[in-house]
This record gives sequence, C-alpha cells and structure tokens, in this order.
Amino acid sequence: MEPEVIDVMARLEMRDQKERAQGSPGSDRIQALHPASGRFLYVLALAKGVKSIVEVGTSHGYSTLWLASAAKVNGGKVVTCDTNLERLAAARSNFAEAGLADVIEILEGDARETLRGRAEPVDLLLIDTTKSYYETYFDIVYQRLVKGGLVVADNVVSHQDELEDYVSYVENHPNLESAMVPIGRGLEISVKLTS
Repeated sequence: MEPEVIDVMARLEMRDQKERAQGSPGSDRIQALHPASGRFLYVLALAKGVKSIVEVGTSHGYSTLWLASAAKVNGGKVVTCDTNLERLAAARSNFAEAGLADVIEILEGDARETLRGRAEPVDLLLIDTTKSYYETYFDIVYQRLVKGGLVVADNVVSHQDELEDYVSYVENHPNLESAMVPIGRGLEISVKLTS
C-alpha cells in the first residue's frame, strides 16, 4: 500500500479513536470502519480479485481508501454513496491526498435512489450506514451482484439488535451463504451462489 494512503488512513484512525474516547455522539464523529475490519476487507478484495466495488456509507472515506487500494491493484474502481455533502467534501480531499481519486466515483444523495438504474456488475458491496435500510441497500444491488460476489455488512455485533432482521434475511436467503466474522464491530459476509 502506498505511503500517502497509509498516512491519510492513520490520520483518520487517530481522529476516530479520539472522537470515540471523548464519547462524541455518532452524528458528530467520522464513524470510521474499525481498522481491523478495513484490513480484512482489503485482503479479502485482493484475494478475490474484485474490480467492481460498491460502498454505501462514505463518511470521510476511511473504508473507501481500503477498498480503493485493493481496486487499484486489481484494475477496478469503487462507487461510494453518501447523503452528507460536508462529509463527502472531506472524503474527496482525503481521496486526492491519498492519490486514489481516479479509482473512486462518488454518488451524492440517497443510495436508494442513486444506485437504481445502474447496470454494471458488482463484485463486492459494503454496507456501513443507516442500519434500518441495510436490507433495502442489499436488494437494490443484489441483482447486479456476480456469482461469487460478496456483500459485507458492518456493525452486526455492535448494533446487533438493530441489524437482527438484516442478519436473519441474508442468512436465510436461498441464494447466499453467510457468516458473521467477529472482527472490529462485527462483519456479516454473504456470498452469492449463482448468477
């Protein structure tokens, strides 16, 4: 991984740790993915050779940087979605500073709208945003998910009560195999079995 990417991610990690330690409410924090989860996603994306990545929940772009680093190695790109224009402006700056802006496409607005109508296949979907809409985000992208494609949902341990329905939904889906991985705040990983 390039030094400039590591530098930006280290800065974001320190900020996230400080905000959490201070007990800042979620809406005031950068709400970064846990670093162990980021590294896991990076290695998973490299191992699978994923090229087409969709992320719902950009915030300041910490998880996007992990995904984009893998996408760059694999010759792919990341499409990331968020509604918060202030956070997206910070993310854009972070992407440029890390030298990864060329492999990241930002969709401003509600992913329930911005992802509809897109046609490109998806190798990996990361959901890390409004908990009550995880199933909706999944459903919007599912038809474009390739055979063997991955859906990764964050916070399934830290927000177990809020995400119980989503976990049940994917674990009982007839065309998925799913497992909870106890890394970071908990990742639910689902693999699409057929196209």
